[in-house]
Amino acid sequence: MKSITTQTIRKKKLKNEIITMLTAYDYPTALILDEAGIDITLVGDSLGMVVLGYENTTQVTMEDMLHHVKAVTRGSKHPLVVADLPFLSYHTGIYKTVKNAGRLIQEGKANAVKLEGGKEVTEQIQAIINAGIPVMGHIGLTPQSINQLGGYYIQGKTDEQAKKLLADAKALEEAGAFAIVLECIPTELSKLITENIEIPTIGIGAGPHCNGQVLVTHDILNLYSNKTPKFAKKYTDVHGEIMQAALDYIQDVKHKNFPSTEHVFHLKQDVIDSIYGGDKL
Repeated sequence: MKSITTQTIRKKKLKNEIITMLTAYDYPTALILDEAGIDITLVGDSLGMVVLGYENTTQVTMEDMLHHVKAVTRGSKHPLVVADLPFLSYHTGIYKTVKNAGRLIQEGKANAVKLEGGKEVTEQIQAIINAGIPVMGHIGLTPQSINQLGGYYIQGKTDEQAKKLLADAKALEEAGAFAIVLECIPTELSKLITENIEIPTIGIGAGPHCNGQVLVTHDILNLYSNKTPKFAKKYTDVHGEIMQAALDYIQDVKHKNFPSTEHVFHLKQDVIDSIYGGDKL
């Protein structure tokens, strides 16, 4: 199976082929997504909340990202691995922006980076691309701006907001982004944006009209039973399965049903004789 590249992703839109994308933050999940045939594995800064227990993504650091990107790329042969540039890693100068993006590629071995924002980040995008690093854009609900947005709300609901998001999408395309994530925007707006730009759109809470879809893997697994967002579909109940396994294990240990004979190791009789001078254990 050939490795997915940014050109593969762009061609999928031209061929009207749907793009699939899920998050991974560790080696075993990366292996599973690779084997499943996912197109893009995203090492998102959502790892702050779903893996590290942070309050939001603004607390995620470059070191956090690098640690997890390295683990994911070790388990990824087929998918395109995209790594998020975390909060403040691309807001304090072009040099620092390119250096941070370069670390995710050079040290983390990611294939591309993703950053949030519209027209206001086009200079950073162009600089990163000029350094030979592919960039995926991200507009709509941008979690790194949660303090400015005032919460996790649907974006683009007014005429002014919708026009701005469309303009932002076109600006990201002109800046050289190979694809754009559209998060939490009305389905009619995502359709309009998708039809008016040549690069692929990948939706999360943006309806069925995008060129692809992305979800947080922990959400589709229902790993956090009380935190699944409305736009995410639960495909299994890993939370329930892990809970039941833990409960069964606790009971087995308490009642000495584990470990049983099949789970223990034994000394040979001559070793026993040597240790105890012939006395039986």
